[in-house]
Amino acid sequence: MTKPLIALYQPDIPGNTGSILRLGACMGIGIHIIGPAGFDMTDRALKRAGMDYIEMAALTRHDGWEEFEAWRQAGARRLVLMTTQSATPYVDDTVQTLTAQDVVLFGRESAGVPPKVHEAADARLTIPMINGRRSLNLAMSVAIIAGEINRRFGL
Repeated sequence: MTKPLIALYQPDIPGNTGSILRLGACMGIGIHIIGPAGFDMTDRALKRAGMDYIEMAALTRHDGWEEFEAWRQAGARRLVLMTTQSATPYVDDTVQTLTAQDVVLFGRESAGVPPKVHEAADARLTIPMINGRRSLNLAMSVAIIAGEINRRFGL
């Protein structure tokens, strides 16, 4: 079954990325990394968090935003940006929040995504939180959405 993919925009923290690759391998969700990452992909922390699951992950790397965008547009995939700047929760049943052809994009831990990426998004969703809280850890956010992807589209 086709289901959405997850993309990370220039991730900063190797441990988060390793955990996300492990999650993708275990849940059958492809992971795309849009570079440059803030660390070397051979980093010990990445390998420690991802363990031997990194080799099992369906990982695609893009050297930069333009390369990723060309790939996405060639495949007619919708870009869904997860952002704290959205008022639409991912669980909102009144809108089409996720489709099988989507790429769900998460920004970098330190800075999110730049305006050009916000502008390229076809949809923007958020994970509801208690007022006054800034954000969740990247790996936790991806895990929440990965669970929703598998709930809707199957393992």
